[in-house]
Amino acid sequence: MILLLSAPFVVNAQKGKNKGDISESKLREAEYYFTEGEKYYILEDYAKALVLFQKSLDINPQNGTVYYKMAQVYAHGNDLEKALENSKMALSLDDSNKYFYILTADIYTQMSNFPKAAEVYEELVGKVKKTEIYLFELAALYLYQQRYDDAITTYNKIESAYGLSEEIAFQKQKVYLQLNKLDLALKEGNKLITAYPDEENYVLKQSEILIAYEKYDEATEYLNDYLQRNPDRSQSRLVLAELKRKKGDLKGALADLSIAFKNPELDAQHKIQLLAEYRTELPADQLEGFAFVLAKILVATHDEVADAHTVYADLLQQAGKIDSAKMQYNESLKLDQSNFAVWQNVLQLHFELNEIDSVIDKSNRALELFPNQGALYYFNGAANLQEKKYKEAIFALEQGKKLASSNLSLLSAYNSMLGDAYNSIQEYKKSDAAFDAALDFDPNNYGLLNNYSYYLSLRKENLDKAEKMAFKVIQNNPDNVTFLDTYAWVLYNREKYKEAKKIMEKAIAIGGVEAIHYEHYGDILYKLGNVDEAVTQWQIAKGMDPNAKLIDKKIADRKLYE
Repeated sequence: MILLLSAPFVVNAQKGKNKGDISESKLREAEYYFTEGEKYYILEDYAKALVLFQKSLDINPQNGTVYYKMAQVYAHGNDLEKALENSKMALSLDDSNKYFYILTADIYTQMSNFPKAAEVYEELVGKVKKTEIYLFELAALYLYQQRYDDAITTYNKIESAYGLSEEIAFQKQKVYLQLNKLDLALKEGNKLITAYPDEENYVLKQSEILIAYEKYDEATEYLNDYLQRNPDRSQSRLVLAELKRKKGDLKGALADLSIAFKNPELDAQHKIQLLAEYRTELPADQLEGFAFVLAKILVATHDEVADAHTVYADLLQQAGKIDSAKMQYNESLKLDQSNFAVWQNVLQLHFELNEIDSVIDKSNRALELFPNQGALYYFNGAANLQEKKYKEAIFALEQGKKLASSNLSLLSAYNSMLGDAYNSIQEYKKSDAAFDAALDFDPNNYGLLNNYSYYLSLRKENLDKAEKMAFKVIQNNPDNVTFLDTYAWVLYNREKYKEAKKIMEKAIAIGGVEAIHYEHYGDILYKLGNVDEAVTQWQIAKGMDPNAKLIDKKIADRKLYE
């Protein structure tokens, strides 16, 4: 960076120049050109400024300040060679002006000639009084050149000039650590701690260095000593707790963490971040006895912070405590409704708990806030479909489809549910189109293939396609009773009664069948002429589901009704 510092304009001739050599009128003329050049320099018209500065020099070539200004102009135009030439000329005429040194060093730095830049600063602080502030620049140049011993010497000079300071001590520590001189680095830290024994940052810095070098006992000693004098300092307690946790002292770590978490002055977000890390790091058996304890303290101490409830809910959900997780997510939403992930998680939990009314209600509320989030339409559509609110389901699912065009997996899920919904309101063309679109993406979705083939069999349409799909399903799922029943029913509707009977008998032998399966088995037996056994199966179905449609009529009349 070019230093655009103004040096005092020197009207009188300088080294080697007598006043009598230039007349007063010429000096005034030189001053005029300089002043005009400075004006154009300020206006950033550097070309005119340079011409005027040169005219001033033509009259008085011994004025270092004019060379300095010309060096600034050339440096601004990135003509560093000419800039250096002029700044060196300024220094040769006046080696007591600190601005001349600074500009020269800056030009060398821009030219990546760091040794020369360092030499200029060395000369500056050696010749010009009250320039110790530039020792900082000199030290930085030494560091850049990896002249670490020179950097330390310079920092010591700064310390002598200005006294003990955090900035210098930390810089010296960095250098000593770079040189692998741990003892000297620690010595610098101890100087700060001795001078300011209650300053937590110095103890933390010292502990950080010790931990980096795996000197855990020494770090623990520093922290314990500090906390005895300052028991309310939570940052130190957190570091101490982590040391204990890594040594396997979970009880001791939890004790320290509990104290820190109960401190309302410790930032809630810091605590939340720690819990989020524990959630990923801790094994499952430590979550409840460690992270849960801290999460409870967190929400008790920061009950007004939505993220506190969220991270607690995340922990509970991970541990399978669904009801408790749901409660904490809902507490989070009471405080802040802007976190989409919380809405998504709580909807998922309501679904898992089969609280379908809550899914519909909350997804409707969430959609008011996030109308462009396809996942919300998915939850809303699926819940309405389960509640047999088909028109509401179709509206939500169609809206979700529009937003899911780039997510083929989600698009397939929407189409699958739309196939169910349209079938239920007897819009069969739309139903079949939706199922076909879903299968185009996921041709081996056995649940989808099962439902599609079953609906076709009920309608007695496209039965050849239905049979192929149902057969594919049971080939890959030979022990799934629901899939076997569907395949049997497709065969039944294709009048392949003997094959259907074998499939249903296999399903019943596997176990776990429902009333509809026994009823289907009875229907198949009836078609095969075994009326008595058919009635027996219908009676079993009635025992499992007394409200089954037509079952009483079938039994009473000993006749098949469809």
